[in-house]
Amino acid sequence: MTVHDVPQPIRAGEKMRALARFHRDVTWTGTIQAGGMGPGTPAMTATGEAVHHQIQDGLWIIGDHQQDQYLADGSFVLRWYLHWVAGWDPEAKEYRATVADNYGHAEILRGWIEGDLLTFQSIGNQPVRIRLFWHLADDSVMTWRNEVSVHGGPFTLVERYECHTVQVPAPW
Repeated sequence: MTVHDVPQPIRAGEKMRALARFHRDVTWTGTIQAGGMGPGTPAMTATGEAVHHQIQDGLWIIGDHQQDQYLADGSFVLRWYLHWVAGWDPEAKEYRATVADNYGHAEILRGWIEGDLLTFQSIGNQPVRIRLFWHLADDSVMTWRNEVSVHGGPFTLVERYECHTVQVPAPW
């Protein structure tokens, strides 16, 4: 037996380069629809930020996100946190992502890219399913939206944001 008999880890390729286009360090502003966080919840505004990096030689993209939410009168409501891991699953032949947030929500999503649009959606038929969209407007602006389906009903808008790429200053 030689070292050539041992299966080697996969290498990042074109699928991960395509996915990385959507995982920018960004700040955002936007709105949460009335009822978007559950029946009877008010409409809100939000500001947030996300920072991403790659692990395992570029096979996975990690994102740490946080968002502050406000009532229409400017009253602070809450800070939301999300940890995101996304990459290409060669066995499933699709993108996969995991999410974990400070509401205790954890989920696995499947995704696909169509031009400048990235979509991730819940896997399975759980009572509440999510669908997430990233649309690249240009090199510095992207829109993101979150939709939800409850008990197999149609997907409805929860929130929408305009994201601006964070410009990292030169080190000199």
